[in-house]
Amino acid sequence: MAKTVYVDNAATTAMSDVAVEAMKPYLQGIYGNPSSLHSVGQRAKEELEKARQTVADCLGASPREIYFTSGGSEADNQAIRSAAYNGAAKGKKHIISTNFEHHAVLHTLKKLEGEGFEVTYLPVDKNGLITAEQVEEAIRPDTALVTAMYANNEVGSILPIKEIGAVCRSHKVTFHTDAVQAVGHIPVNVEGDNIDMLSLSAHKFHGPKGVGVLYCRRNIPLRTFIEGGAQERGKRAGTENLAGICSMAAALKDAIDHLAENMAREEEMRDILIEGLSSIPHSKLNGDRFKRLPGNVNMCFEGIEGESLLLLLDAKGICASSGSACTSGSLDPSHVLLALGLPHEVAHGSLRLSLCPENTVEEMHYIVQEVPKVVEYLRSISPVWEELEKGERPHLI
Repeated sequence: MAKTVYVDNAATTAMSDVAVEAMKPYLQGIYGNPSSLHSVGQRAKEELEKARQTVADCLGASPREIYFTSGGSEADNQAIRSAAYNGAAKGKKHIISTNFEHHAVLHTLKKLEGEGFEVTYLPVDKNGLITAEQVEEAIRPDTALVTAMYANNEVGSILPIKEIGAVCRSHKVTFHTDAVQAVGHIPVNVEGDNIDMLSLSAHKFHGPKGVGVLYCRRNIPLRTFIEGGAQERGKRAGTENLAGICSMAAALKDAIDHLAENMAREEEMRDILIEGLSSIPHSKLNGDRFKRLPGNVNMCFEGIEGESLLLLLDAKGICASSGSACTSGSLDPSHVLLALGLPHEVAHGSLRLSLCPENTVEEMHYIVQEVPKVVEYLRSISPVWEELEKGERPHLI
């Protein structure tokens, strides 16, 4: 296969034609500052509010509950800090999360711990799931916030968000979800899912980089963390990225309009990969087999290093990853895989393949053909694998 096979869509996606075309008018034609009072600025403001309405409609929200940000990380930070400080003002400084969140959440929680907040990290099971019952058992009178990701960025497991949200609502605890990997890929509705605050990022569903959304339910005070202007109803200073926002809105609507067919297509390709790669001896699928994102496959292969696997696959034109792109420079095994209970030695040999509707069945068969060859080669030169095969150390998979 001559062309590049890109299967790292959880890291970022190519902008769709819809998103590119939607952006063009705002680069030169409709270029005004939405805060300006003249006609050029007011035209820009009209377009900004149209985009806000589109995003709100896609999420089942009101446009006044939509705040534009630079991406998912900023939205996570603002949501979590807002809910935490709202709670602290009432004497509540306890937060509940999970031990396999994205680092945008985990690092924010760590900062809050340094400010005197207490965080309970719920352990996920071997399939990367928690239950609403776990959340309910952890809630205390001083709990200010529950934050749990909608779908995991590495292993693709989908948490029972609607049920968790219902528990939080019954206890009057604010519920935030990092839905960066979910929105545009599976059905998400903030009302139906009992969500109070939600983060998303455009570049995960074929929109542009550098733009995202924080949904905040109308009765929850949102704290301002970027000072300097009255944009976003005074909650996020800075001239709005009009071209990016309008492109994001178009990309999101396009994703939602074609959601059912895209999910079916990705699931077909995903299952080809799971079936084919699971036939490799001493391999393991990570994450729940069925409660997972349509386009996510995460495998571990015993006796190899993930970095070597990625480099050799890249030489064959297959662009994949071993986990989150945000920690790709780290030599440590994925905290997500360790949270699932995998030993360090196994977690080091991980491969994440994340698909989009532009991928093809032909590409999947190519991957299934090439990955076993690379795994076999790496094992043939591995002293660890030799020890495993000789029985000098036990197999862990």
